[in-house]
Parts: sequence; C-alpha cells; structure tokens
Amino acid sequence: MVTKVLMVCLGNICRSPLAEGILQSKVNSESVFVDSAGTGGYHIGSLPDRRSMAVGLKYNIDISNQRCRQFRSQDFKDFDLIYVMDQSNYDDVIALATNDEEMAKVRLLLDEIDSDINEVPDPYYDDDGFEYVFRLIDEACEIIAKKIKEN
Repeated sequence: MVTKVLMVCLGNICRSPLAEGILQSKVNSESVFVDSAGTGGYHIGSLPDRRSMAVGLKYNIDISNQRCRQFRSQDFKDFDLIYVMDQSNYDDVIALATNDEEMAKVRLLLDEIDSDINEVPDPYYDDDGFEYVFRLIDEACEIIAKKIKEN
C-alpha cells in the first residue's frame, strides 16, 4: 500500500514545495507519494519561489519540477496525512473537512519535532529565512519518514 502525504502552506511556493521535496528525498517513492498545495490560489501553475528552489538545490533537492496548486476538498480522500505549516493553514484546511476522519488527517508539521516552535515561519518576506525554514522542515520530515517506514 502506498502512503500518500500532502504538505500545505499558504501559496504553495515557499514552505510546502520544500516540504514535498525534502520528504520525497527521505522515502521510497514506490511506497510513499508526496505532494503539496496551498490554501490560497494566488500562484496556481507557478514554479516554487526561486529562493526555495535555491536552498533545496544547496542540499541536492530539486523542486523545479513542481507546480503550485490549491488545496481542495478531494485531497481529504486522496491523502492519508496532511501536514500544514502554520495555524492559519490548519484552520483553513480544517474548515473544508466534512467529518472527524478528515480532520484527523490534518496535523501541524512541527508537532512532529520536540520544539517550542509549532509553526514553520513564512520566509517570503525574509530572504535569510529560507535556510532556517529548510532546517525546521528537514527535521520534521526525518521523523515523518521514520514513522512511515515503521508502519
């Protein structure tokens, strides 16, 4: 059985594309499918932010094949786990859930790590924030990958 994981942020250009690429790099693509989406439809069809692509490449993760898309209700049926980057994304995704089973799939990404920080900050307005965001997401994805392998 293939485990399907969706990473979600606001625009699907900075954080969630990185999370998609990072998790993909840590799992077997034959047993785990990873995608990403945004709660907003601002960048549908666009490439990830150039700064996200650059920090990914710095760590040998190429996300240039990704295209932005918006989260949709169908994603609750299509994915087993839905990780959101911050509380606002969580609230937006949960608002589309129609039952407890769908709500149970949604989690804050940083709840996976032992940290006082529970939200991945949006680096869009902070060029220097992309490295920090990469490290936070990488730590969480390492734990997620191990949990998936154990199941």
